[in-house]
Amino acid sequence: MSPNGRFVVFEGPEGAGKSTQVKRLAAWLQAADLKVLTTREPGGSALADRVRDILLDPTLTIDAEAEFLLYSAARAQHVKDTIQPALATHDAVLCDRFAASSTAYQGYGRGLNLDWVASVNAHTTQGLEPHLTILLDLPPETGLARVASRGRVDRLEQADIAFHRRVREAFVNLARDNQGWVTIDATQSEDGVHQAIQEAYARAFGAP
Repeated sequence: MSPNGRFVVFEGPEGAGKSTQVKRLAAWLQAADLKVLTTREPGGSALADRVRDILLDPTLTIDAEAEFLLYSAARAQHVKDTIQPALATHDAVLCDRFAASSTAYQGYGRGLNLDWVASVNAHTTQGLEPHLTILLDLPPETGLARVASRGRVDRLEQADIAFHRRVREAFVNLARDNQGWVTIDATQSEDGVHQAIQEAYARAFGAP
């Protein structure tokens, strides 16, 4: 698929600062008079936002297969309702997580069959792939400490450290094995991360 807009996805472990950096990149691009949409997963549409509430509810216990299928249902609606229309009308769509998160969290983290995860991802995304994926990488211990400092943690953030280490390893492997990924050290200052993201964007697409 070749949408008009640039589809940029932010991936990474918990506490990496994805939401903050999505907002900062959007502001930078908008200052250059680009039309930008920011969105997130799970969520990004009315139905997907409701599914998000279920998936992140710390009082629920959800089977790994059910968890993945809930993420997939939310993603399918997100792509159809929000991402694809925005790519036709905007210069850039910036998304906090996308299909690679299911590969990392449910595939590697939960141990689901990776071929099955890849197949479902291909269907739910309708073949849509990011033009650029920015991996904000940091040790899970550092990220979880950041999360804990905010107060209440969600259901995924409550998983044990071994789970989060598998997730981080998965992201590192995906960035190594796939073109279009850029890894940025998320342990540096917020400003330092933002600068690195600006440089990665300019390398991929030219100056905004």
